[in-house]
Amino acid sequence: MVARLLTFVSGVIVLAGCGGADVAQRRATLVLDFTPNAVHAGIFGAVRHGDDRAEGVRLAVREPGASADGVKLLLSGRADLAVLDIHDLALARQDGRDLVGVLALVQRPLAALLAQPAVASPRALTGRRAGVTGLPSDDAVLDSSVRGAGGDPRRVRRVTIGFTAVRSLLARRVDAATAFWNVEGVELRRRRPGIREFRVDAFGAPAYPELVVAVTRRTLERRRHLVRRVTRALARGYDRVVVDPRRGVADLLAAQPGLRRDALSAQMAAVLPAFTSGGRFGGLDHRRLRAWAAWEARFGITRAPPDVAAAFAAP
Repeated sequence: MVARLLTFVSGVIVLAGCGGADVAQRRATLVLDFTPNAVHAGIFGAVRHGDDRAEGVRLAVREPGASADGVKLLLSGRADLAVLDIHDLALARQDGRDLVGVLALVQRPLAALLAQPAVASPRALTGRRAGVTGLPSDDAVLDSSVRGAGGDPRRVRRVTIGFTAVRSLLARRVDAATAFWNVEGVELRRRRPGIREFRVDAFGAPAYPELVVAVTRRTLERRRHLVRRVTRALARGYDRVVVDPRRGVADLLAAQPGLRRDALSAQMAAVLPAFTSGGRFGGLDHRRLRAWAAWEARFGITRAPPDVAAAFAAP
């Protein structure tokens, strides 16, 4: 009897230990790429409505402190998943960081040239000033847009303005600037209705997914079940946004009460079609991604086309 009792107690302890480890494994941290805006609505909605818990995971969402936070936090193990600009993913992989995109938040580029009302086309920037942040992807967006409109990018006067596209355009320090149409473009149109917006995929760039959820290869291989649960929870959240975008705005405001409803509503109206444009939410279309990889190298963001098969995988 004593032996049986000891065996039973030992079994309970082992099971309790396994349960504790399992609970710990089912907690996940996701770091955003940028200040919360409408493109993140499905993430906050998934947490608010318990989509993460329904999938058996507790998701914590963190805001970034800097644009490169996602890559650093993934590599250091302080985040399980991160929303990355697809160009940052490509550059990290070029530097030998084995990160993998597992879900697309949008199905088209968010990059654009925003221009003064007098600039009728990217081609009209010949001899004019165009602001860029200094990132390689900005030069690619400028070059691709000008060339796609039949102009010569070498004849555009580039000015490094950092992340001040809105201020620089409103102050007329530049004639155009690279920016994201879903955030800066919305803000500029509100403050200067005649502003021009030239989306990069309207001028020769392929329809690549601008933002992807990424993990390390190690996380994907060792905790695939966790990654799968998180991506399913996010898909639930974004499916809800697609059906009811006003609820998506409300979910975001509940998590971030300091944001303005009117600004978020305008952002949502702009970005909503991009969640499923040309495909289903979250899908990683390798044909599109191969076209993106060729474009990435052609316009100098990376030295060679990224290896799509290695850089992206469904969990």
